[in-house]
Amino acid sequence: MEIFYVEDDEDIARSTKIYLENQGCQVSIFTTIREAKTALLACCPSLVLIDWNMPDGHGSTLCRWIRENRKKLPVIFLTVRGDSRDIVDGFSCGADDYVVKPFAFEILFSRIQAVVRRTGDTSVRYLSCDGILLDRESMHVTYGEEEVLLSPSEYRLLLLLLENKGRTLKREQILESLWDADGNFVNDNTLTVTLKRLREKLHQPACIKTVRSIGYRMEETVCRIENR
Repeated sequence: MEIFYVEDDEDIARSTKIYLENQGCQVSIFTTIREAKTALLACCPSLVLIDWNMPDGHGSTLCRWIRENRKKLPVIFLTVRGDSRDIVDGFSCGADDYVVKPFAFEILFSRIQAVVRRTGDTSVRYLSCDGILLDRESMHVTYGEEEVLLSPSEYRLLLLLLENKGRTLKREQILESLWDADGNFVNDNTLTVTLKRLREKLHQPACIKTVRSIGYRMEETVCRIENR
């Protein structure tokens, strides 16, 4: 699981990160809500842990933003005490669970596992690269916070590139994988035109690379915030 942990207490964040990574998770720490939003626009983790009191706002603000932009992304909020007002506020903004500080790492991890089992791993549902996000379930595509309307062939091409992110696909491979709505084989010129239109709609993203005389590759070019 990939986990985004929004926490401004460096000691708690570091020790929690070490424990969760020893359980096989990949953890990225963000010390402000602004940092977390930037990262969430670029990619989608399996789950987000949110501390309720952040230096640039309340955790509920980020939770509501997630529900507006990443509807199915699981959220667990962390509160310093079991205050019923915090708990009610947390669930009203769309959180899936809460854990009271100080917490035992084992309890936190068991809550994470339970939430992901119940909601499913959304990192499988969402495919992303450089701020381009494709939702397999709804078939919606966004770039940052902008919805991008694609034709069926453009969508299938983007899906294929994202599913093979980091790999070079030969033109022949792409042509064999893409069919039009009537099951007709897509020719080489159609692929060129479709890719050109896809790039235009995505504002000429640097992440779609042309590998001369071979094919195409999608890869991250935007540096993510370094894990602390």
